[in-house]
Formats: sequence, C-alpha cells, structure tokens
Amino acid sequence: MTTRYPGRADPGLAQDAQRQRGVLLWLQFDGTDFQGFQRQQAHVRTVAGAVEDAWLAMLSETVVARTSSRTDSGVHANRMPVLIRTDKLLSQRGLTLGLNTHLPPDVAVVGADEVPLEFDVRADAVGKRYVYRLISSLPRLPTWRRVAWHVHGTLDVAAMQAAAKHFEGIHLFDAFRAATCKATSTRRHIRSVEVFDRGPIVEVVVDGNAFLFNMVRIMVGTLVDIGRGKFAPEAIAEMLQSRDRRRAGQTAPAHGLTLDDVFFGPPGARQGLDYKAMLENMAIARGFKGL
Repeated sequence: MTTRYPGRADPGLAQDAQRQRGVLLWLQFDGTDFQGFQRQQAHVRTVAGAVEDAWLAMLSETVVARTSSRTDSGVHANRMPVLIRTDKLLSQRGLTLGLNTHLPPDVAVVGADEVPLEFDVRADAVGKRYVYRLISSLPRLPTWRRVAWHVHGTLDVAAMQAAAKHFEGIHLFDAFRAATCKATSTRRHIRSVEVFDRGPIVEVVVDGNAFLFNMVRIMVGTLVDIGRGKFAPEAIAEMLQSRDRRRAGQTAPAHGLTLDDVFFGPPGARQGLDYKAMLENMAIARGFKGL
C-alpha cells in the first residue's frame, strides 16, 4: 500500500471536513527510519503515511492525519497527538488495538480520545515539551545510539545548567532558528529549560508554548558548546539580543530529540493562536503563577 501525497487526487481531503466525529490518537515512535511526520512522495516513509495506511487497512476509510507540529527526519516522539476525522464509531480500546496490528514496529498508538468536531490539533495546542539526550562518556554506548547524541569529551554540566536559565521567559528567538524557518514571528515563551546529569546520560528538557524550525536543536547545540567551554553561560542573553543566527552555536543532530508531550487548552478555543490567552491557560492548567 502506498502513501498518498500532495499532487495526487486524494478523496480524503475533500471528505475530511464533512466527517462526523474527531479522534485524537497519541502516537509513540522511533523516528530513525521515518522522514519526519508530514506525508510526502509515495516512496518516502513518514509517520502520517503509516497511520493513514493502517487506518485504511483496518477500516477501509481514507483519512488525513494531522498533528500539532511537524517533526524533522530522525526525531522521535513519546506522545505525539494526531487528529483523525472519521465516520466510524469505535471504542478507544478497539481502535488502539486494531491500529497497532496494522502499524509497523517502530510506531504505535498509546492512547486514543474522542474529541469535539471543533477541536483543532494545531490551534488548540498551548504548549509542548521536548527532551534531548546526550551521551558524554567513553566508551560510547551502542544501545543509546538511535536516541542520544554521543558528544566527544566531557561536558561542564553546571555551566550548561546556568546557561539554560537565560532561555526562560518571553524572547525573540531569531538566533535560534534555521535559516529556512518561515515563521512570521519569532516571539516564543519558554517556561523552563532544565539540564539533568543522569551520568552517563545528560538530558535537556525544554517546555514552551511553541517552537521555531530547529529551535530546540540549536538551543541544545549551543548548550553543548557552552559545556565544552566555547561560550560563557551568560552568552545566551547576548545571542538572544543579537537576533543573529551566526552568534549562536551548532545545531544538534535530530536523533537525540524526542517530542515528549503536547498540552491543549479547551477544544475549539484556539488559545494556541492567542498569545495572551495561551499564557494564562498554561499558568492555570499547570499550576504556574505569573510569568
């Protein structure tokens, strides 16, 4: 079965808006052998293509898989939300078990919820959490090679922890996005950036309202440069103020990055599109006070 892609007639696109119910799937996947989430040409393996093909095989229904944000090739997910609009009436358990029999071994449905038709998987998303894993040890650890970046040499984790705090708050993140990023606004609210030394694994956990293209990977790459002594921890503030990508550090490789979770406001409220409402919702939903 081939994956559908833009440019080929797709009856699911026309039917999608008329479907009777919404289902939110929560996916977990190893992104190593996927070319990201978004469906592409027929010969390109993507997460969306795998889900759409599994749904068609199980239910004989053509659907369109939508998510809150795209992932780069090689990036993993612990809980990625995928919205399906359908005419089928299925139990959450039956849907989960059934789809998993048709999905390949490197992707699985770990949960399913019925959502109102007004639910928008992008506009209603009010926050995301990413985890980036590093290995700073000799010898290298083969069992971690697909999910963590092996950094040669030792890292000054204390310096990385001090630097991470400069990312927190509301900033313009021009210096921490790829040159190909098309976002019209670079203002983002980063709730927290924490660096954990779990020896020999170092974890960088980033929680924010939304992210620019390659933003987390550039943040982590810059923290690694700080851990190696290339920059001082306070240099982060100067990079943010400069709004110049050339001032920041390297881009960390994709395979160390995992989308850990996505958080939503009320279905249909579109709080992800309203910056002030989004901040207020995050504060209430997660118990934060103030900014």
